[in-house]
Amino acid sequence: MTHSSKREHLIETALKLFSRHGFHAVGIDTILKESGVAKRTLYNHFKSKDELILAVLRHYDERFRNFFMRAVEGSALNPKDRLLAVFDVAEQWFQQDDFYGCIFVGATGEYPEEDTPIRNICREFKGLILGYIKSLATEAKLKQPDQLADQLLLLLEGAITMAQINNSPLSAKQAKCAARVLIDNATISS
Repeated sequence: MTHSSKREHLIETALKLFSRHGFHAVGIDTILKESGVAKRTLYNHFKSKDELILAVLRHYDERFRNFFMRAVEGSALNPKDRLLAVFDVAEQWFQQDDFYGCIFVGATGEYPEEDTPIRNICREFKGLILGYIKSLATEAKLKQPDQLADQLLLLLEGAITMAQINNSPLSAKQAKCAARVLIDNATISS
């Protein structure tokens, strides 16, 4: 394995473990055992467990947002329909075998201290998702796109939480029904 592929392998291994078991529950020894990488190699790439967590969150952020936005864009032709497609894509995500809820919500729960690198990357991720939803609402020329985006993100976050708690993708369908009402109410009639 090359230097960069060992780093990527450590990140992927840690991502699987952190997603499933949480950050505090997974120690460095577990990551080393699962990855088959030596402790020295891990510390050549990451100075601490927190640095590894940050790398995992950055990696997941990029991978997830690319998947999510591509799937939404490919699901509908216009911005208004894409706002509803957000919930269809969420439903697909909830049905994946490796769905354990939102890793950023999990990280925030385990690292609640304000203004820390871990907390900040979680806040940044949620802000980027909100920005994407807001851009769709603006492109669709809906009334009060900022407020609508906040409301739709709240529905999405609730659906994610309920899907995790109930182990069911049905929350996405319920959230989509509520989103449709909000979007219809925000539609500017000509």
